Amino acid sequence: MESMLTTNQAARRLGVKPATVYAYVSRGLLTSEKVNRSSMFDVAEVEALAQRTGARGAVAAVTDRIRTRISLLENDRLYYRGRPVPEMAATKRFEDVAHWLWTGIDSVNIQFPEGQEIWMALPDSATLTDRVRVAIALASVGDPLRYDLDRAVTSAKSLIADVVESLPLVGRPAGTDIAERLWARLSPEPAQTDLLNATLILLADHDLAISTMAARVAASAHAHPYAVVSAGMGAMEGQKHGTATTIAHRFLMQAESDPMGTVAEHLRSGLPIPGFGHRVYQQRDPRADYLLAELRRHGDLVADKVIATQTQGFPNVDLALAQFALMFKMPPDAGEAIFAIARIVGWIAHAMEEYKEPGLRFRAMGVYTGDRP
Repeated sequence: MESMLTTNQAARRLGVKPATVYAYVSRGLLTSEKVNRSSMFDVAEVEALAQRTGARGAVAAVTDRIRTRISLLENDRLYYRGRPVPEMAATKRFEDVAHWLWTGIDSVNIQFPEGQEIWMALPDSATLTDRVRVAIALASVGDPLRYDLDRAVTSAKSLIADVVESLPLVGRPAGTDIAERLWARLSPEPAQTDLLNATLILLADHDLAISTMAARVAASAHAHPYAVVSAGMGAMEGQKHGTATTIAHRFLMQAESDPMGTVAEHLRSGLPIPGFGHRVYQQRDPRADYLLAELRRHGDLVADKVIATQTQGFPNVDLALAQFALMFKMPPDAGEAIFAIARIVGWIAHAMEEYKEPGLRFRAMGVYTGDRP
């Protein structure tokens, strides 16, 4: 029978014991139907009850057990290990913040290795994000000790350096810091490495974002750090996650000559304005606030003209990243590449936490709604 749940399946979805499901039946909240002498429940009815009661179900119960000391999102503010992230973006090096997230040790002048340029025979259509993804896979192949999970920090430093070195040069490297190396691969404009360094810090982690959940699931199977990062990349490339900044970049390019007309055309087409709102933040994205304020020091922003047309919603970091790339003549997907390289830090930090937990703890049971045997 289609679209019917067993008692145990209904209990898992409702986050209760099977006895409570029968209590719901006696109170008229659910209707049971006997199938082969077993009680079955309509999926739609169970789902409606779950929505009314706010039931979180089995999968949510697993995620509720994730304890992390890395990031805190609270009252529209972001903290790394208890420290305000905008403050760290203004005063710290990306490498030092990465080491802080990985180890909890406050150090200065942490150095990442030189990095190896990984040769890739990719088609002309390959994006910067494609290059990042391939570089991660090839760096993994080149590390015979990748299964030594105690080397996660060493692996992460080398991986970030290798990924940066594998992007094509468009300028002259101005130093050895990651922000200095990366700028030469993103922009032909005079280096603004302090700004890029701050951006990398702002994006290094964001609690249990969907890509971080993917990374933690991989780490729960004791996947090596490169595989963990690849899992994070897979989720990041979704249209609802990392690629949002490229969509916002395309919108800002259109709005550069006619902001009001571009916004009006989107509204007329029923399309949302890219780069606004957030699933977690309620009134402001602190990362966007910081980055947009810094960008205003370098000139007028197309983003501000778009923001002025909005009476609801607030700019998020996708819009700020898009404006960053547009202002300094970076490729359209530069924001994705910056996001990915920065977030490697967070994925590895969460993996190191997950390696200490019982393995495979995210195994959940599906709610089967197909034909019954």
